[in-house]
Amino acid sequence: MAEIERESMEYDVVIVGAGPAGLSAAIRLKQLDADLNVVVLEKGSEVGAHILSGAVLDTAGLDALIPDWKDKGAPIKTEVKQDNFYILGPAGQVRIPNWPMPPLMNNHGKYIVSMANVCRWMAEQAEGLGVEIFPGFAASELVYGENGEVKGVVAGVMGLNADGTPGPNYEPGMELHGKYVFICEGVRGSLAKEIIAKYDLSKGHCPQKFGLGMKEIWEIDPAKHKEGTVTHTMGWPLGGNAGGGSFIYHLENNQVYVGFVVHLNYQNPHLYPYMEFQRFKHHPMVAELLKGGKRVAYGARAISEGGWQSIPKVVAPGVALLGCSAGLVNVPRIKGNHNAMLSGKAAAEAAHAAIAAGRQGDELAAYETDLRSGPIAKDLKKVRNVKPMWSRWGMIPSLVLGGLDMWTNNLFGLSLFGTLKHGKTDAAATGEASKFPKIDYPKPDGVLSFDRLTNVSFAATNHEESQPCHLRLKDESVPISVNLPKFDEPAQRYCPAGVYEVLDGEGGPRFQINFQNCVHCKTCDIKDPSQNINWTTPQGGDGPNYPNM
Repeated sequence: MAEIERESMEYDVVIVGAGPAGLSAAIRLKQLDADLNVVVLEKGSEVGAHILSGAVLDTAGLDALIPDWKDKGAPIKTEVKQDNFYILGPAGQVRIPNWPMPPLMNNHGKYIVSMANVCRWMAEQAEGLGVEIFPGFAASELVYGENGEVKGVVAGVMGLNADGTPGPNYEPGMELHGKYVFICEGVRGSLAKEIIAKYDLSKGHCPQKFGLGMKEIWEIDPAKHKEGTVTHTMGWPLGGNAGGGSFIYHLENNQVYVGFVVHLNYQNPHLYPYMEFQRFKHHPMVAELLKGGKRVAYGARAISEGGWQSIPKVVAPGVALLGCSAGLVNVPRIKGNHNAMLSGKAAAEAAHAAIAAGRQGDELAAYETDLRSGPIAKDLKKVRNVKPMWSRWGMIPSLVLGGLDMWTNNLFGLSLFGTLKHGKTDAAATGEASKFPKIDYPKPDGVLSFDRLTNVSFAATNHEESQPCHLRLKDESVPISVNLPKFDEPAQRYCPAGVYEVLDGEGGPRFQINFQNCVHCKTCDIKDPSQNINWTTPQGGDGPNYPNM
């Protein structure tokens, strides 16, 4: 389809993704120069439709970007009043006191928010400054210039048949060119993946590590609701099978966010992250809270967990990686939104200075410098060893040693451990099925726990069925010929939306992809042990439609 002719539009800066990073960049660019032409492309049906986050928000990023956000009506109201941390066993829990924790772990003064709604508000601020925002517009390809620089993206391709040929309602999309392109796709985006590979941006850095975060919104009995309460847990039901933990945040209107994170470096391919989440809700402490309540929403997404060691070089000719595309999550704090906003601000300032100096299409070295030495670096360097410690030594040793390491970093600016490296990728960490026990999961009861397909209906996800499958297999034989005998095809279990199935047919087992269920979490692209699945963007507007995630 190389002969397709597309119209092109010229901008100063093209931003892919209307999340906290992309919107912060757009706002900052227009604050600096109202005459800059800035466009934001969003694959979701509306801004916020694909935003899923915990979230307890550290407002440091927003304070720097829009200091009067309170006066401007930001949907940031529920201040944290109580901060609890528990280690769970099958039938009880032990509370870890707050006093031994380093100050950076304190959530007081932070806010329980819906990041989807925060992004909707930020989009209003951006549009008020003159930013063009196009929701339902998926950026599916990069456009390269004569010197190998990124000069734009292709967006808005619609109406392809399942085989990739143009259908009756085909729209070829447009090329949007910019002096600079900002990639803010979130975790493991398809364009970021291409850029990192093409320019070898991960050279000299550890591989990125990931977790799978799953989240439900519950309306609970008002008598049990304690607005502003934040609870985190570790331990049961994961035990030694995998790293991870939970969060329970009491926001307004008798609602709670109930979330569960499984680190994707687990070895046992029989592990079923979604069912671990469902089992967690049957713990006595959690079951008592949710009793009499109802679940009103569900979603899932991958989380970047590599931290400081895994941040790739974030600039290449004409392009910069922002937010989760760069992997800026502070894992022990379970926070990345503030760093996403700070990265947007820093990239915008670098691009503004470059454009003012008459430059375009080169590397924004000033952004790289800011990220490596500014507030993002200060936040992430202090906690750099917590994740590798957990991967090497497990939960309890990493709690003790990680706490000590964060204290020495906090007090003296140094670590007794230096900088520990991450090992293999999460895909390579997957062990062979024959070497691990199968795990027996209780059947969901339909009250506290639910099967995947029932829960996926609460993500309101939808994909036009006639389009090409956006989950592309490099080799269609691998799931049955390699992954099934060697790993018991873990795609059946690691996907939190039931996209992948192994079905028995007359000619033996066959692999089925139900791409309509996909909630765009990208876990398959990360965890497939053969690295045979490539997640790409479906046509614009498709995917989940999260209300208040």
